[in-house]
Amino acid sequence: MKKIILIVLAVVVAAGLIGFFIYHQQSGYTKVLTAKLVKQDLATVVSGTGQIKPKTYVNLGATAMGRVTRLLVKEGDMVKKGETVATIENVQQEATVSGQQAAIAAAKTDISSYIAAEKTAEANLEHAKADLEQKKLDWTRAQALFKDGIMAKQDYDAKKAAYDLDVASVDQAVAGVNQAKAQTDSARGHMQTQQATLRANQDMLNRTIAVAPFDGIVTNEPIREGETVVEGIQNAEGSTLMTLADMSVVTAEVKVDETDVVNIQIGQPADVTVDALPGKIYKGHVTLVGDQALLRSTGVATSQSTTGTEEAKDFKIVVTLDNPDSSLRPGLSTTAKITTAKKSNVLSLPIQALTMHNPADDKPAGSGGVQAASSTPSKTQPIQGVFVVEKDKNGKLRAKFVPVTTGITGATDIEVTSGLTEGEEIITGPFKTLRALKNNALVKRDTAKPVTTTSSSSS
Repeated sequence: MKKIILIVLAVVVAAGLIGFFIYHQQSGYTKVLTAKLVKQDLATVVSGTGQIKPKTYVNLGATAMGRVTRLLVKEGDMVKKGETVATIENVQQEATVSGQQAAIAAAKTDISSYIAAEKTAEANLEHAKADLEQKKLDWTRAQALFKDGIMAKQDYDAKKAAYDLDVASVDQAVAGVNQAKAQTDSARGHMQTQQATLRANQDMLNRTIAVAPFDGIVTNEPIREGETVVEGIQNAEGSTLMTLADMSVVTAEVKVDETDVVNIQIGQPADVTVDALPGKIYKGHVTLVGDQALLRSTGVATSQSTTGTEEAKDFKIVVTLDNPDSSLRPGLSTTAKITTAKKSNVLSLPIQALTMHNPADDKPAGSGGVQAASSTPSKTQPIQGVFVVEKDKNGKLRAKFVPVTTGITGATDIEVTSGLTEGEEIITGPFKTLRALKNNALVKRDTAKPVTTTSSSSS
């Protein structure tokens, strides 16, 4: 029994000595989390939320007053350019057009009759010219005979009178032809006037028929069959038949914070997701960067705001989708992630490892690790850098502060442009430890796995 007690006591004493030794060895060390510097691809991404919008859309307004007789499409329908989508009562307009068409048909008949009369006059003129030619020959012969004394004076006078009569007949026939042509021209002028009137009447009739100006989708239809529409200001009640959207070119109109807009440029690539279509990513590119700041609370441009209060501001960004599909609808909530910078195979470190350190705050190195910050303000400015894990001549691990310069920032890592090399071991946390850590402090790698806590709901 005594032997058992002695053995137990020996074990307890040995355990105590080991624990004391471990405690003594670890005293003065700061437990830290570390990571090795690696090269990887980095991308700076700016996110914005908004909604899907077509690049082109139109509010198809009423161009004539009257009762809607037919609505040929409904919300969500696809329409083709030139397709009739609605009609308004048009009895009077149709009657006016029909009457004018009949008047033009009658005018065409009149023109045909005038053309026939013109041809008759031309035929009469040709007949008169032939008679004149015959009378001219007779008159010439009579002159020769009368001169030789062969023809009596009475016969000579008769030939001359016949010739003069045919000259007058030809002049009369020429006048008849000119008169017939004038009547034809007048009839044609009247018909042109009637055709112009017909075009005006046809336009009034066309105003009662609404057609799609382009291929698109009906996104809004505030009017029903039987209701009366009026010409008026666009978007006024009773003046809009429907809204058509051209979904061949689709955009995501989003808002981004004012601190991020300076990095966004036209042409930058973007990934667009739609809340209603989970798991689907649309590729796109920036096509517009707004130049007016919008108040986040109201969406009103700052140039139009009358309030003088300071508040958060956003800027409008338009991303045009490269390959939209038919599942997209105007107004769907969307998120755009815009890549403003991208580099491949660059040296990077975790963002949380980056700290601001003032060398003047470092105390002479001793056994301490984390020390209280000095209450006396430092005259030097803090320097951006990281703590690198290095071994001293005794083989102990120490935290050495190294200033670094950085480049683009990714989601969790940041580019290192100078100050470090690949493979170096840096301290990444914990956050509170990093803030108070001193240059050349003794450190120890914390290899313990983090404890995962599970929260339970209480009723």
